[in-house]
Amino acid sequence: MSQPSQSPGLTPQFCFNQTVLRDFLRLSRSTIDDSITQNLNALLTPASVPWNPSSTSTRQLSPPNRSIPPESCDRFKHEVLFPSWAFRSNVLDYCAGVATSPDPDDPDQILRQVEDDKARERVVDERLDPYSGRYFPREGRTESLATLMRNERAVEKIIRQRTWSVIGERCGETGQTAEEAFDRWRAEQRKG
Repeated sequence: MSQPSQSPGLTPQFCFNQTVLRDFLRLSRSTIDDSITQNLNALLTPASVPWNPSSTSTRQLSPPNRSIPPESCDRFKHEVLFPSWAFRSNVLDYCAGVATSPDPDDPDQILRQVEDDKARERVVDERLDPYSGRYFPREGRTESLATLMRNERAVEKIIRQRTWSVIGERCGETGQTAEEAFDRWRAEQRKG
């Protein structure tokens, strides 16, 4: 069975290094969610029914039974899937908090202030050059991080829905959405 993703050391530097942050999320998603079918196939007991040579003489119209025993599904969800989701949620929550906090260590803050001052002092005659009045200020690292967090949360929601759909097909419908099941698991973790 796959192992859940491990949470990285959460620091503002981790969040501001968007390459490392994206790589962590991408790797965690690819290990568990993107390969959900393979992970679930690994839960099946191989050759539980012995091979019968006469099975090749007739055409099989129905697909083989690929449902997974409920105990195996539950163990996978509770020991691998939900812990991985929890690690990613913790990273997304922490980095979203960093994105909404003031950033006194922003290395580009002075450069942006200088560019803003120059843009305000500039005399623009839009009759001569209609594009000369355009000024696009650079985003600070917190604004850039906030945008990344919004995008990554949307991606996470889609991936969880897709993963939960595959689990529903293979393990049986639970009647819960991915978020409901995950929230219930988190509540159980807090109690125990």
